[in-house]
Amino acid sequence: MAVELCLLLLLFCGSTISEVQPIYKPPPGTLDFGFVPAKTYDTGAYHEPGPIGILFKVVHAFLYLVQPNPFPQDLIRKLAQQKFGNTQGDYQKAIYYEIGFIVSAALGLLFILLLPLVGLCFCMCRCCDNCGGEMHQRQKKNADCQRSCFATFLFVASLIISIGVLCAYAANQHLTNQVRGAKKLVNSNFKDLKVFLNDTPAQIDYLVSQYNTTKDKALSDLNNVGPLLGSRVQEQLGKEVRPALDAALTMAGAIRETKEALENVSVSVEVLQEGTERLHGNLTDVKMHLSNTLNDSACAAAQAASTCNIIRNSLNQLNINANFSGLPGVSSQLAKVNDVLKIDLSSLVQKGYAAFNDTPDLVVNQTKNILSDIKNVLESIGSNISNFTKTLPVQKIIADLTVYLTQSEAYVQDYFPVVEQYDFYRWLGCLILCCMVVLIVIFYYLGLLCGTCGYDKHASPTTRGCISNTGGNFLMAGVGFSFLFSWVLMIVVVLTFVTGGNIEKLVCEPFEDKTLFKVLDTPYLLNQHWKNYLSGILFKNPNINLTFEKVYSDCKENKGIYTSLHLDHLFNINEFLNISMYTEDVALRIEHIQINLSKIILLDEIGKENLLNFSSSGIEGINFGAYLTEINKSVTKVDLLSFANDLEARADQLPKGALENALKGHANNIRMIHSQQVVPLEQAMSTLNQSIRLLKRTSSELTVKVKNVISAVNAAQLLINNNASLVIVQETKKYMDTIIGYFEQYIEWVKESIAMEVAACKPIANVIDTAVDIFLCSYVTDSVNTFWFGLGGSSMFLIPAIIFAVKLSKYYRRMDTEDVYDDSVEQW
Repeated sequence: MAVELCLLLLLFCGSTISEVQPIYKPPPGTLDFGFVPAKTYDTGAYHEPGPIGILFKVVHAFLYLVQPNPFPQDLIRKLAQQKFGNTQGDYQKAIYYEIGFIVSAALGLLFILLLPLVGLCFCMCRCCDNCGGEMHQRQKKNADCQRSCFATFLFVASLIISIGVLCAYAANQHLTNQVRGAKKLVNSNFKDLKVFLNDTPAQIDYLVSQYNTTKDKALSDLNNVGPLLGSRVQEQLGKEVRPALDAALTMAGAIRETKEALENVSVSVEVLQEGTERLHGNLTDVKMHLSNTLNDSACAAAQAASTCNIIRNSLNQLNINANFSGLPGVSSQLAKVNDVLKIDLSSLVQKGYAAFNDTPDLVVNQTKNILSDIKNVLESIGSNISNFTKTLPVQKIIADLTVYLTQSEAYVQDYFPVVEQYDFYRWLGCLILCCMVVLIVIFYYLGLLCGTCGYDKHASPTTRGCISNTGGNFLMAGVGFSFLFSWVLMIVVVLTFVTGGNIEKLVCEPFEDKTLFKVLDTPYLLNQHWKNYLSGILFKNPNINLTFEKVYSDCKENKGIYTSLHLDHLFNINEFLNISMYTEDVALRIEHIQINLSKIILLDEIGKENLLNFSSSGIEGINFGAYLTEINKSVTKVDLLSFANDLEARADQLPKGALENALKGHANNIRMIHSQQVVPLEQAMSTLNQSIRLLKRTSSELTVKVKNVISAVNAAQLLINNNASLVIVQETKKYMDTIIGYFEQYIEWVKESIAMEVAACKPIANVIDTAVDIFLCSYVTDSVNTFWFGLGGSSMFLIPAIIFAVKLSKYYRRMDTEDVYDDSVEQW
């Protein structure tokens, strides 16, 4: 009933989620669906025994010595299939595997049978004054050495017996403590199972609710169809449109720069012509005045004649070098460019930009009706999912499972006091067994204490003190109780040894290394007609490869029960997560999106004609060579500043007087001419140089450049008018893939969540671990094995203790007769 309900729950879990959709790896990025809500399970299926774990390891090592053979998988399989014994070799293999237990049990049975019989014979023998029963001791020379050896051996044997009984008592108490604490562990497992059931509906609701995340993202993209689809179309078309408009805008800037350059040329030439004419007159006046000064009688003197001659010979350098009067004008070209600029080409290009940038708005306006239909489809999908999930009886299934779990918990709680009561009886019985051994050991310890303390080596056997005699009696009492209790102890040891040892070897160890699961997964093992028993029970289909080991391992890793139990064979979630049933309508409507961009005009005919007028403005006909020839010349033949400085230096060579002062005055006048006339002319020449060179660059293949710009604009316009539909189809396909991608993302997330997170079956593995690994193996089997190990060791050492106690008692008890001189060997 529980298995069927659990399967039914998972079936509806899968169907509930499967109606939900989407995931993908699209350009917009991955959707964030958050984390499936999951509570932490309290049960830690791991047991740490503490200090007694050392004893457990010692017992495990001892069992390995007794039984070193590997787990007998073949024999277990045959036994489960009721084929054991069909061949003679089966019994031989079983005996070989159990040989260690058989030999040990046989020795225990011999102990049980022989020790009481030996005790009876020993008692009868002593009653006949034999076997040490005669109260007569023959004295020997090494009597003290023998007494000391017997006392030492008996003390060692008693000490080993004490250690063994302490181990048995510790194991007994440990088992009781663990049984008492098991209730908390059981309650923790039931709590986790309830969390497992109660948390599953919330996880299902969360998966369903995350469809809204997908829907909201899709609606967001639909509401932003302009920035998304329109911008994509614009981006693709812009690869040709923007360079064409940029070239046209650049040409508009070139027209303005050409006008400025022509104006600069016209003004600069006029300034240079007027300036050079005025400079020429001033330099002529300077030469005339200098010539008059040099004709002064002072220059005839011997000291000044040579200097005056040098100055007189240099006067020809004071003349202009560049002649701008013959340069052609640019007024006609400037007039044509001004006519071109009457039409604002930049404004026309900006209109083209604005029209192209309105592409997203055009997309929005032309897709309103289709997008409205798509939104309605998305809303209907959400409604269908919600309506479908409401029809599923998930809560009823959860309620039924919860009732079953509650009844199971109540059953366990009701019988747990009974378990504790029987455990108390067991604990009391084991304690009585331990007390039997303790009683024997106490007699031995008291015998050793009284005998050792009361012994007087100077006293004869017949005159020994009361304390020494009492010690001997204690030793004999210990011997008597050893014979009485030892066989009872050994019966318990043999039974617990055979049972606990085989459970450890046949259950606990193969469970730990999962060999037990491999045996259970043997085809046709538990049912001769079923290849896989687990799938036959769950799905009525034994051919499905579902193994105990795989289910346990998956649940141990806390995977979802859908994956662990391979519920896809019962309910294939992929059939319900097929997005085509939901996305087909969306895709069809998106594919029917049609966008017309023919209203976009990049550059009208006026703008194109304006460009052609600019190319025929005549700037390429300017005589740039003549301009550059004059520009490359200096304003004057000689640097006036250098000439003035040289003139002043030569004046300093003349005798002090009017001639010297006159020459220095002319030098200052030349400097003034340079600063006031030559420097402005040089600045005008620089401006003219820049403008001429700009015009030269602009005019270079101007007609070709204009034609290329117009051709690029025409090509871009043709792309928009005729070929934009192809771009629109391509971008619409990408846009559709993005929208559908959200659904694909959601589907993949749902599949992953169902496989790994929804109804994570860790509590099931914890229940198995708690029942087998912790309770059966760690709590019960390890404690029982440690108990028989300690008690068995104590029982075995009772035999040498009996021998040493009987021998030693002869040296402590008071004898009736003595023979000091007889050294013969003592017979008993």
